[in-house]
Amino acid sequence: MIMPDIPRAPDWYPEEPDNKQPKPLRECVRDAVEAYFSHLDGHPTSSLYRMVLDEVELPLFEIVLRQTRGNHSRAAELLGINRATLRKKLKHHQIDCRAIKKV
Repeated sequence: MIMPDIPRAPDWYPEEPDNKQPKPLRECVRDAVEAYFSHLDGHPTSSLYRMVLDEVELPLFEIVLRQTRGNHSRAAELLGINRATLRKKLKHHQIDCRAIKKV
């Protein structure tokens, strides 16, 4: 079986105000993590990896579910995860699919 290539982030990104060039997602994440450490001002932190994943996963799942009109099978396919994993993550993030606005 030939596995498809893992998709890369698109070459387009949402427009930024004032006609600035849009930033790739990885740069937005980098900036946010840098700002987080700056605000810590040397104080210790832990579970940074989990925190970042939670911050990214929540809006990702909400948007994908809206785009798929709440269809878990299609959402899992778009995300490249299995449906059981999607349901586990939806429960972790306390996402109620009935509350997701449909497109």
